[in-house]
Amino acid sequence: MQNSRLKLALRRYWANDRINYSIRVFIALVGITLPCWYLNATTAVTPLVLGIIASALAETDDNLSGRVKALLMTLACFLIAAFSIEILFDYPLLFAIGLFTSTFGFIMLGAMGARYASIAFASLLLAVYTMLGANNSPNLWYQPMLLIAGASWYGLLSLSWQLLWPNHPVQQSLAAVFSEFAHYLDSKSKLFEPVSNMVPQPLRLEAASQNARVVAALNTAKATLLHRARRGQPNETGDKFLKIYFLAQDIHERASSSHYRYQDLAATFQRSDVLFRFQRLLENQANACREISHALAMGKPYRHGAKSVKALDELQESLLYLKNQQNPQWRTFLIQLEYLFSNLATVERQLSNVSNPDVAQTGNDIELADTEARSMKERWQRITGQFKPDSMLFRHALRMAIALTVGYGCIHALELERGYWILLTTLFVCQPNYSATRQKLVQRVLGTLGGLLAGIPLLYLFPGQEGQLVLMVLAGVLFFAFRTVRYGLATTFITLLVLFCFNQLGEGYAVILPRLGDTLIGCLLAVLAVSFILPDWQAKRLHKVMASAINANRDYLGQIIGQYRIGKKDSLHYRITRRDAHNTDAQLSTAISNMLVEPGRYRMATDECFRFLTLNHAMLSYISALGAHRTQLDDDRTHQLVSQAHRQIHTHLDCLAEQLDGNQCCHAPDSDTELEHRLAQWRDEDCTSVRMVLQQLHLIQRMLPELHSLANKLAARTKTTS
Repeated sequence: MQNSRLKLALRRYWANDRINYSIRVFIALVGITLPCWYLNATTAVTPLVLGIIASALAETDDNLSGRVKALLMTLACFLIAAFSIEILFDYPLLFAIGLFTSTFGFIMLGAMGARYASIAFASLLLAVYTMLGANNSPNLWYQPMLLIAGASWYGLLSLSWQLLWPNHPVQQSLAAVFSEFAHYLDSKSKLFEPVSNMVPQPLRLEAASQNARVVAALNTAKATLLHRARRGQPNETGDKFLKIYFLAQDIHERASSSHYRYQDLAATFQRSDVLFRFQRLLENQANACREISHALAMGKPYRHGAKSVKALDELQESLLYLKNQQNPQWRTFLIQLEYLFSNLATVERQLSNVSNPDVAQTGNDIELADTEARSMKERWQRITGQFKPDSMLFRHALRMAIALTVGYGCIHALELERGYWILLTTLFVCQPNYSATRQKLVQRVLGTLGGLLAGIPLLYLFPGQEGQLVLMVLAGVLFFAFRTVRYGLATTFITLLVLFCFNQLGEGYAVILPRLGDTLIGCLLAVLAVSFILPDWQAKRLHKVMASAINANRDYLGQIIGQYRIGKKDSLHYRITRRDAHNTDAQLSTAISNMLVEPGRYRMATDECFRFLTLNHAMLSYISALGAHRTQLDDDRTHQLVSQAHRQIHTHLDCLAEQLDGNQCCHAPDSDTELEHRLAQWRDEDCTSVRMVLQQLHLIQRMLPELHSLANKLAARTKTTS
């Protein structure tokens, strides 16, 4: 019994992605430090460990052949970076020119994809690591070869990991999707509070923020699955996981749906328990998502519990009771609740079929959209396409190149012997936007200070080489364990690791004060770069993001309306359009959040921006409800009415997108009041699907005037402040 508990606990820890990653780093570091200690190769420890760190930061998920290619490219870039530093180190002018061009070139490689962006960053990091030890390198070959050896050792270990556990990244990415689903359903459940004078905007904003996390998790899962496919077609081993991913996409469409205005439902049913029952069902489904996440991470089959099934049955009885009251004031609202019940019943069925996704599979189109550049021509076109001032990547590359070159100038101007920490700090802190840079800056300074304060007593307590090597390994493992979740704490551990590394060269205490001063200078350069070199203030581009969100919603709605004539079909084009709508909604939420961190003089119409986000997310929810209930409608009169309504909405959204893109004030197109009245009223003989389509289109139409008004206010505020 005790053995089985121990095995379960070990399996649970192994399933944790961060722990799994940390074990890999631990093996890599021990595999370096033990031989160096045994052979008394003190000077070799530092470059070997730094090579491991750079290689681990360059690592991206892929299949075995993709990882081999990525490793070879990483080592080639590392080789170029290390030898360039060694060759040009004694020629400051040539070094500065090389630093500027290589920094700009490496960052622009990120245009080819996330894998190349990681390799580019790690190559710049390895170049700075080479600078740190250049004075101690006995010859041209010594330090680069050790750095490459450390990187190669970690790369080979990572390849072995892939061979032994090829599906682990897929399981982890899908587990993350359902974990984020759980939080999203919890946030949606808060909208079902039966209180008078309900104000849904704060809850809508919370749901929009959480939806952005769900979208990010789905995108990561898609990339992980795509890396194990060829041209978007799944292989046999990943087929089950791919079907679970498509199931998750469908659940997301249904979970993000809204069938009516929540404040109206709350006001109507504030004396009934029906909304509480909807809330309870969503909370139970959120718990089911957590259990699914755990089962996927552990590699175990999921068994659906009875709690949410019971909650669904009780909700159905509550709806039937209200319907039997035959209250004419409830008629319209009960119909909306029935749509919602049907939607959540389908979600319940999909959750119960996660371990058997074939049952829930609704179509044969299981191709993934492959957007990765495959040929050298495509890669070159992506890079050259970013050579324009409005490109965020181009701006970031130019900022980073200038900041690092100025940092190098500061080292020589101030005659700083170990000033290359300035470049290291700037490299880590300087991010593509002000918000991320400011967050990194605070965490970096506090983490560095904490690491230095902890390092001084640790160097006294563990003066021997063996104790410091053990602490070095622990600090390296903890850095990677906390790097993505608590960067400040991770900075503390990497500071300790570097202190112990340089203490192997007899310079442990010597780097303490310079490290802190260089960190402050590097942070200052990063802030100045994002503030004054082609600054990317969110307020100046928000109207473009808003226009993209409106365009994506328009295209998503168009795809759905077409399927009400031909029938439901989860085609690749439909799934791409749906994902684009959610991606742009997430980008809008992120852009507004980033704007709030920027200096006050660069913020714009905060209340109007939040209101626009609320309405855009609500519109996406109404459109998602139409997508969730897709079916073929046969009545020609209904098709005519739906087509007229869609044309009018399409015209308004076109005008709104153009208005936002140009950031200008203009009059909204005329609306057909008779058409709006026909949408608001349906015939009793209409089928359930017809009523739902007309109702959702009417909900979308009702928000268009306010969206036009907000666009005009934003344009007017921009002209006033500019």
